[in-house]
Amino acid sequence: MFHLQSPLVFLLTISTLSRISSSSEQTIYQILRLNGLPMGLLPKGITNFTLDASGRFEVHLDHACNAKFEDELHYDLNVSGNLTYGQIGGLSGISAQDLFLWFPVKEIRVDIPSSGLIYFDVGVVSKQFSLSSFETPRECLASSNQIITKNLSRKFGMRINDHRETLL
Repeated sequence: MFHLQSPLVFLLTISTLSRISSSSEQTIYQILRLNGLPMGLLPKGITNFTLDASGRFEVHLDHACNAKFEDELHYDLNVSGNLTYGQIGGLSGISAQDLFLWFPVKEIRVDIPSSGLIYFDVGVVSKQFSLSSFETPRECLASSNQIITKNLSRKFGMRINDHRETLL
């Protein structure tokens, strides 16, 4: 596991952030790659994002959507986190499905790229996946559950908020 206290990791992070700030033409996918993370952590088509000098980023999607990997991932309209070399901490806006339950992903990390593994921390446990599953960005489509929930919310006067429905 990488720790920011390590001088080498600190220098790599500073070097990466300086490269990021020197080129405003970079995509969020290139920025992930420069930080030792696979480009497929985020869905295809992201053009609207912000990144500050501390590594805090936010991406804005056109609509909330799901993408299929080994498990299914849900992306909210806004995804944000703290980017350091080999990990995204303080993550919000991504949920992973396991056994029909959705868990918010708190952190994503790659310990050693040569291990071929990526870890998703969902609070209680950390799930590992094959790093190769995330090499390229996936299509992100509205799921049938989202469409049904949206239609029901209009019909019954419900408000949708973070996968929870509340009666108005």
